[in-house]
Amino acid sequence: MTTAGQARETFYDSWMRKEGLPVHRGYGMPDVRTLERADWARTGGRAAFVQLHGMEGFTGMQIGEIAPRASLERQRHLHQQFVTILSGRGTADVWLPGDTRRTSFEWQRGSFFAIPLNCSYVLHNTGSEPVLYMAVNDAPMVLDLFHNEDFVFANDYRFTDRFAPGDGYYSDSKRYENYFGGIAETNFIADINEIVLDSLGVKGSGVDATVFEMAGNTVAAHITSWPVGRYHKAHHHLGGAVLFGLRSEGYVLIWPQEAGSRPYESGNGDRVVRVEWGEASVYSPPSKWYHQHFNTGPGTARQLAFRGGVKHPTGIRRAGNPIVGGRPGVLVSVREGGSLLPYGDEDPQIRRDYLEALAARGVTPDMPDELYAPTP
Repeated sequence: MTTAGQARETFYDSWMRKEGLPVHRGYGMPDVRTLERADWARTGGRAAFVQLHGMEGFTGMQIGEIAPRASLERQRHLHQQFVTILSGRGTADVWLPGDTRRTSFEWQRGSFFAIPLNCSYVLHNTGSEPVLYMAVNDAPMVLDLFHNEDFVFANDYRFTDRFAPGDGYYSDSKRYENYFGGIAETNFIADINEIVLDSLGVKGSGVDATVFEMAGNTVAAHITSWPVGRYHKAHHHLGGAVLFGLRSEGYVLIWPQEAGSRPYESGNGDRVVRVEWGEASVYSPPSKWYHQHFNTGPGTARQLAFRGGVKHPTGIRRAGNPIVGGRPGVLVSVREGGSLLPYGDEDPQIRRDYLEALAARGVTPDMPDELYAPTP
């Protein structure tokens, strides 16, 4: 029983505790594939929860496992969910409540797809090795809002505006440009490691990125890549973002705005959190904390990220990342009212530390001096 003066846990926290799985917490995890898992009665597989500081009740995550030649139990829920296949291969069946027509598709390592809201679905492992997958969702917000499991997991409402049975649902896609840059509307990506991206140099030297709007969700994903010997500009936005390492390795620096845009010069270097990232790592920066992504590996870096959608924005996320001059604040310099810190305005210690990290790994830097020219 909670007494006066004690903080009540959220409904999502109590639900995780009741589900009986390990809960892994922190700013980031170096490799989600190695996290301790346990049997999960709800799915019939094994799984673990990941609860990072920056998720802040906006997003949740499970790392799940499917035994060889086995299928998970049927699932249905009122929270939006994305699935990334980390290893193995199999198939999925998706259908509307009360409908006998099933839409089926094949997936493999690197496949990425969305589960349409409140659709029933089953994942099947068709191989001889275990399947490992990552599920990113907005379950914390939905469960906390309704605080009723039956409503969330046993609701018969059919979202026909988000899903129509047929083979095209997990194969058709279209691309277009908007104020963010490249946008792809699709519900399935065969291999997120190989898909071609669009240029988005405003985020950093040589950065490519494409947003993926999936299943009519208010949460979207984007994949970002950038070259050897380079790093992103620092920026900040609302919490709930989840970043997953796909290729290469490096580190991310995270620090609160209160520490200043130049935290080391301001004597706040002890407030800078460094999180190592690599293949299958995950991290989540808290709300309004600066964060900056560095590639120290010998190859092009690539990351998968989850944040608010472009096609279906929500007021709370728009407030946390306002539009400035017709563009999202994360793409606009802090000097112009946005949240993107130009290279020339960053703390000089950041560049020095990066050069040392590259030298220690024998990687040639590719950040020319002109990138650091003073911002007018």
